[in-house]
Amino acid sequence: MKAIAQDRYGSPDVLELREVDKPVVADHEVLVRVHAAAVNARDWHLMRGDPYLARLVLGLSGPKTKIRGTDFAGRVEAVGRNVKRFRPGDEVFGEVDGAFAEYVCAQDNVVEPKPAGLSFEQAAAVPLAGNTALMGLRDLGRVQPGQQVLVNGASGGVGTFAVQIAKAFGAEVTGVCSTRNMELVRSMGADHLVDYTREDFTRNGRQYDVVFDLVGNHSLTECRRALTPTGRLVLSGGGVSEGGSLVGPMGLILKGQAMSRFVRHRLLVLTATPSKENLAALRELAESGKLTPVIDRTYPLSEVPEAIRYLEVEHARSKVVITV
Repeated sequence: MKAIAQDRYGSPDVLELREVDKPVVADHEVLVRVHAAAVNARDWHLMRGDPYLARLVLGLSGPKTKIRGTDFAGRVEAVGRNVKRFRPGDEVFGEVDGAFAEYVCAQDNVVEPKPAGLSFEQAAAVPLAGNTALMGLRDLGRVQPGQQVLVNGASGGVGTFAVQIAKAFGAEVTGVCSTRNMELVRSMGADHLVDYTREDFTRNGRQYDVVFDLVGNHSLTECRRALTPTGRLVLSGGGVSEGGSLVGPMGLILKGQAMSRFVRHRLLVLTATPSKENLAALRELAESGKLTPVIDRTYPLSEVPEAIRYLEVEHARSKVVITV
C-alpha cells in the first residue's frame, strides 16, 4: 500500500510517499480502508521532532513511528476475531498513528461509526481536534450554561470545534482570531469577537469563567487577568513552528503546572486521550447539528508535505484534510 513515511526529522521534505506493507489486523483491531485523513499540529511536531525535548520519547535520531497522520475516516476492510461492534463495509472514523496511508489498523476502542450526514472528509476532521476541544471544555473547563468562555485561537482546527462545543454547552462565547477570520468564527456561533491584531484580550478589562488557550502567546500572568476570581485557564497550545526549540509550548504548560498550586485560579493542562466514548459524544453533536466540521483545504495523499507546509506557514483556518 502507499503511505507517507519519514526516517529522519526535518522540514516537510523528509516526508516520502512509499510502498509499505499493508497492516495485518490483530484480535482487537479493525483494518480500515482510509478515504480521508486530517492534518494536525501534532503532525509537524512529530515531523520536525520539535520541541527537541520530546525526542526522548519520540526517538532520538528519528521517529519510532514512521508513518505520519492520526485522524482517519473510511470503511472497515476486516476485523479481528474479538471485535464484535464492526463488520466489513461499516463506515467509521477514529484516531491512531499512521493515518496518512491507504490502510490503517486501530484498536476498536478508538473507532466509532462515522456520523450520519458527514462526508468522509468532514468526519476525518473531527477526532483529534474535536476530542481536544471536548475534553478541554467539558472535563477541565467544566463549562456550564450561562458561563463566559473565551477561546484563544478560535479559527484554528481545535478552535472552530471549541467555539461550537462551548455554544452547545450553553455558554456565551468570545472568539479570539485575526481580522480575516472573524466572519468564520462568527459563523461558528461566537457571540463576541476579539481581533488580536487590534486588541489584547488580556488587557481589555473583560473577564471569563473559562479561558481555553490554544495558542500559548500570552504569559500565565496575562491570561489570569482575563479570568474571574474563580475562573479556569485550560492550556493546550500547539505552538507555531519557528525552526526548532528545546521545550516549545511545553514551557508554558510546565509553568502552569508549577504555578497552579500557588494561585487561586485553576490552571489546568490538557492531555487529550482518544476514546470511543468521546468519539460517540462528538458524533451525537454532529448528528444533532450542533457541530459542523469546517475544511480549509484538501490535498491528495501524495501532497501531504505541501499540506503540512501550508499548516505551518499560512496559519490555516479550521482543518486541512487529505483525500486518499
